[in-house]
This record gives sequence, structure tokens and C-alpha cells, in this order.
Amino acid sequence: MKKLALHWQILLGMVLGVLFAFLLIQFSWGKDIIVDWIKPFGNIFINLLKLIAVPLILASLIKGVSDLKDISKLSKMGGRTIGLYILTTVFAVSIGLVVVNLIKPGSYITESTRTELVGNYASDANSKIAAAENQKEAGPLQALEDIVPSNIVKAASDNGNMLQVIFFAVFFGIALILIPQEQATPVKAFFDGFNEVILKMIDIIMLAAPFGVFALLASLVAESPSLDLFKALGMYGLTVIIGLALMIGVYILIVKVLGKKSPSFFLKGISPAQLLAFSTSSSAATLPVTMERVVDNLGVDDEVASFVLPIGATINMDGTSLYQAVAAVFIAQAFGMDLSLGVQLGIIATATLASIGSAAVPGAGMVMLVIVLAQAGIPEAGLALIFAIDRPLDMCRTTVNVTGDAAVSMVVAKSVDKLA
Repeated sequence: MKKLALHWQILLGMVLGVLFAFLLIQFSWGKDIIVDWIKPFGNIFINLLKLIAVPLILASLIKGVSDLKDISKLSKMGGRTIGLYILTTVFAVSIGLVVVNLIKPGSYITESTRTELVGNYASDANSKIAAAENQKEAGPLQALEDIVPSNIVKAASDNGNMLQVIFFAVFFGIALILIPQEQATPVKAFFDGFNEVILKMIDIIMLAAPFGVFALLASLVAESPSLDLFKALGMYGLTVIIGLALMIGVYILIVKVLGKKSPSFFLKGISPAQLLAFSTSSSAATLPVTMERVVDNLGVDDEVASFVLPIGATINMDGTSLYQAVAAVFIAQAFGMDLSLGVQLGIIATATLASIGSAAVPGAGMVMLVIVLAQAGIPEAGLALIFAIDRPLDMCRTTVNVTGDAAVSMVVAKSVDKLA
């Protein structure tokens, strides 16, 4: 096992996890064994990755910003980073709308299947609708207000507050640049060392990655709903996957044209992070591995990666926004609604903004989807239609999110002559 490359170890763990679960669920006691004795190890692995998410962002961003030594560099890199992330998100939503309108997956849903799904998942849908009510009622500048924390310790206690942590880290890094060098040097040395410790923790945690994804995939298979529901929603799932595959193609094109690197170089370098993103459904949990692969294998300077990737893990949700566009139109089609061009353009704007506010954790896109549905006038109860296969699609769209982060980091690095 030790002789295999990390991504092959992770892939082997995923395959064995699926096979193991399919074998055990043939027995009446199999599901209980997986849920009680296998799933906890998957949860422990995810918790270990989440454990270092906030310390990693604090250490890497403060180090990254303070390494710039020049506020003009920060402005230049920040503008390009956010501009590229917004551009790729608009691309993603547009691709999603084109694909879903061509395939029309909603037309494959029968009345009986729809009734069964709504009955099975209505309570889950209601909880997501309730969770989104506060965000829907917020004022137009609420998102801006939420970025600035009133208490950094409180903000750092919750991985859902990554934007607040990023704000503090960037603010701290800027202040570190502006004070006299003799006073800044010991503080900077502390965060440089802190960053190295966190990176070593990542190395240790990744030794358990193959076993962690084995447990995660086994529990996913054991807890999946009946195959009949998957068949009924097959076209919807296929539509999302086609859209996500096209988005990967966009990233490859961006890397080739703007980053001047070959597709094989890019995909080989980022593949372990993609597989981990697929397993965990969390770009925040995958961030440590993404940073390691981008710096060590894609040639992005640590200064750029430390700045671009933590921001990307929070605001760059291309896969999530594409899924929101497809899901909204799919639900409308299932209810027999025709969406005008104006409404679909509104979906582009809403899904883009919603993806920026999405937490980088499993299932967060579901809450934000309620806002997209409300904006388009689509019945929110239709959210229950897509619960059956949301988890595997969440895994796929997280893979796209992480790929987008890596592609943008390469382009930004190239633009500032920091790409090897």
C-alpha cells in the first residue's frame, strides 16, 4: 500500500468501501454494522480535516499577505482572484441552464414518483426551507455586514464563518505590512512557524486518507435510499454530471490558454485533491490537500496559493452554482412550469451570489437553493424531489469547486510571474 501514490491509495479505498458495503447490505445486520462500526471512522477523518481548517486559513493567509510586503501587490492579486472566481461562476450557471434546457430531465418524472419522493423527503425539505428563511429576509447589504466579525474568537469557533476568519486574517496581514519591520519580524516568524506546523499536521492526517474514504463511501452506500428512486431521478443526475464535466473542460481550457500548462499536467497534479473532495463533499475539508498539491505539483508559488485558495474555498462554488441552476429548472419542469428568459437570467445572478455565500461544507448548497427557487417563483416544496440523489451529486460538484480553485490559482500565479 505504501508504494502506491496517494491518489491511487484514495481511489482504492473508495472502491473497496463501495464493494464492502454492497456485500454487507445483503445481510439484514450489514447496514447496522457499517453505521455503528465503520461510519464513525469516516466522521473522525472529516473532523480531523475540519479541525485544522481555521488554523490553516489564519496561518496561511496572514503569512501570504505579509509576504507580499507591498499593499499594491495585495490589491492587484485580490482583484484578479475575485474577478476570475466570479467569471467562472457565471460560466458555470450558464452551462447548467443550457444543459438542463436541452435535456429537460423534469419531463421524465412521473406523477407517482413525484408523490413518493415528496412524501419521503418533505420533512427534510421543510427543515432546509426553515433554515433559509433568515437569509431570505435579510437586507441587501447583510452579506457585506456578515463578513466583518464582532468577535474573532467566536467567528473562529465555527467553520461556517470562514469569510469572517478570512477578513480578520487579511486585515491582520495588512497591518503587519504597515508596522515597522523590526516589530513585525517576530510576529511574522511566529506565523511562518505556525504555518509549517499546520502543514506537518496535514501530512500526518493524510496517512489515514485511504481508510477515511473507505469508511465514508461504505456508509454512503449503506444509507442510500432505494434504487427505484435513483432510477426515477437518473436523467436529472446525468444532466448535472454533464454540466459539471463541461465545467472541468472550461478549467482545462483556462489553464492551457492563460496558465500555459497542459491538461495532463493539471489533472495529474490536482487528482488527489479531487478524489478527497469527492469523498468528503467539503472544499473546506479538502483545502489542506488542495494547497499542498497546488504548491508542490502544479508549481504555484506558496505566496499566491496561501492567498488565492482559502478565498476560493469560501467564495468559489462553481459546481454548487451549476447544480443550483439545473435543480431549479428541473423542479420547475417537474411541476410543469415554463421559465422565461428573464427568470433564467435572474437564476444566473442569484445562483452566483448564493454560491459566494455558501459554506464550504456538505449539503450547504441545499439551503442556498431555496433562495434561488424563491427568486424564480418555483415551489420550494419541490426541493424534496432532489433529496434522493443530492449526496452523490454533492460529491461531484465539490470536486468541480476544488478543481476551479486550483485552476484560478495557476492563472493568478502566472499573471504575477509566480508559476513555476
